[in-house]
Amino acid sequence: MRGAVLYGPRDVRFEEREVPKIVKPTDAVIRISSACVCGSDLWPYRGIQPTAQPTPMGHEYCGIVEEVGRAVKSIKPGQFVIGSFFASDNTCPNCHIGYQSSCQHRELVGGAQAPVLRVPLADGTLVATPDIPSEDLIPSLLTLSDVMGTGWFAADAANVKPGSTVAVVGDGAVGLLGVLSAKQMGAKRIIAMSRHASRQKLAREFGATDIVTERGDEGVARIVELTNGVGADSVLECVGTQESMMQAINSSRKGGYVSYVGVPHGVELNGEELFFSHVHLHGGPAPVRRYLPDLIKLVWDRKIDPGKVFDLKLPLDQVAEGYREMDERRAIKTLLSP
Repeated sequence: MRGAVLYGPRDVRFEEREVPKIVKPTDAVIRISSACVCGSDLWPYRGIQPTAQPTPMGHEYCGIVEEVGRAVKSIKPGQFVIGSFFASDNTCPNCHIGYQSSCQHRELVGGAQAPVLRVPLADGTLVATPDIPSEDLIPSLLTLSDVMGTGWFAADAANVKPGSTVAVVGDGAVGLLGVLSAKQMGAKRIIAMSRHASRQKLAREFGATDIVTERGDEGVARIVELTNGVGADSVLECVGTQESMMQAINSSRKGGYVSYVGVPHGVELNGEELFFSHVHLHGGPAPVRRYLPDLIKLVWDRKIDPGKVFDLKLPLDQVAEGYREMDERRAIKTLLSP
C-alpha cells in the first residue's frame, strides 16, 4: 500500500509502505474510511519538531475493522470504529479516572494517512458506532478521533458552564471546535480570537458571539474591555506558543479557568506572575477516549456537525498538497479520501 511519509521539513512523500498486520493479540487492523491532516502535524512538517528518520504520518482515523487479534473481545470485524491518537487499555488507574491519554500502557497511534492502520490495545481504544454510518456523517465522526475530542476537552478542562463567558485563543480546527464545544455546554458568551474572515465565519456558525482580531497585550485588553474589566470565566488555549499561553492566562478573570491543549513549544511560565493571576490551569493531551461515546451520539443524532472544519478535500495521494495548504493557512483542515 501507499501512504504519507515525512522525510524532513516540508518534505511529505506518498510512497510504498508495508501493509499493517496484527502484531500483538490485542491489536486490530482497520480499513481507513477517511483520514486528515492535523494542526499538530505542522510542527514536524515545519521542522520545529525534528524528524530523525522517515516517519509515517497521521493519527486521526475511523474506518471498518478488517481483523482483530485473538485477545480482542469487544471489537469485531465489520464494525465501523473510531479511536484516539493514543491507544489505551482503558483499565489502568489513569484510565479509570478519565485520563486515557496518560494510560500506563499507552501507545501512540501513527501512520493513519494511509488506506490501512494497525491499532494497538483495540478493546480499550476503539469505540464502534451504532451501525455503518452514511457517507455524510464520516467527516464529523473522523473529527472525534482528535480535533473535536480535543476541543471538547479544552472546554471541559476550562470548566465551561451554562451562562459563562468563554474566550478561545486560536482559530485553527481545535479552537473552532472549542467554540462549538463551549456552545454545546451552554456558554452564554463566546469570544473567538481570529484574524481570518473564513475562520471568523465558521466560529460564528459554531456559536461565537464576539470576534477579537487583536493579539498579545492588545488582545488581552480587548477581552477585558468586552467583559467590563473582569476577564473571561473560561479561556481555551488552542495554539501552544508563549504568546498564546500568556494571552490566555491574562484574559482570564481572577479565579478563572484556563485550559491548554495546543502542544507547547517554547512555553515558559513565570511562577510569581502565575501566583498573582489566581488562575486555574489544566490541560495536556486530550483524553479523547473518555468522550468518544457521548460525542459519537451527538454526531449520530445530528446534534453537532464538527466536520464543517474540513474546508479542503483531497484524494490521499495528494496529501503533500494538503500539508502545504494548511501550512500557508489557505485551509483550516484537510480531509483525505483513501
